[in-house]
Amino acid sequence: MQELSIFVDESGDYGAYEHHAPYYIVTLVLHEQSHNIYPHIDKLNAQLESFDLPNHTVHAGPLIRGEGVYRDFIPEIRRPIFYRLFQFVRTSNIRYHKLLAIKRHANDSVQLSAILSKQLATFIREHLGYFHKFDHIIVYYDNGQIELARVLASIFSALLSNIELRKVTPSEYKLFQAADLLCTLELLRQKAHDKTISKSELRFFHSVKDLRRTYLKSADKLRFD
Repeated sequence: MQELSIFVDESGDYGAYEHHAPYYIVTLVLHEQSHNIYPHIDKLNAQLESFDLPNHTVHAGPLIRGEGVYRDFIPEIRRPIFYRLFQFVRTSNIRYHKLLAIKRHANDSVQLSAILSKQLATFIREHLGYFHKFDHIIVYYDNGQIELARVLASIFSALLSNIELRKVTPSEYKLFQAADLLCTLELLRQKAHDKTISKSELRFFHSVKDLRRTYLKSADKLRFD
């Protein structure tokens, strides 16, 4: 049986437009179950253990900013952790698709859902031949934002008959952490374009040029558009 897993994460919220949070971004990481990623997972777990982070769930945004569990980690430690997770993403034979809403174009949560629904439906319709190859498609989301969960349920269920939606905990799947990292990179891409990269982000990546060269160009090779 051919099975496809789709891991979903988001950046932003359904609240009103705010200058410091102008985007709503969703990443969908697609993994064909015929591609074995367990050696990559084992390698990443071993690398995280070497940083005294056994069984750790990496959260890319706080890692960049040095927040939460990473507040006592200097940048010279946080950068290699981020890079190890990115190498896992880059080598695990996955692809991803991005949904992007500019929140100043949405007056309320209903309009935001409409924008995301249209983009997701277009993506599925343009790749129906690909999705129909699979006997079973499982969409994993942590239901962190109920409005997005409703968009996923309504659009996937309307357009695909072989679909199952599951609520997950991020710690259960490394590919959910991959979706989080790619969502963070797509947010940084938008901020770099709009020249709104923060000082802490610049310190972490050294420069916008290094961010683009080391991460964004590599991420582009994984895009499924």
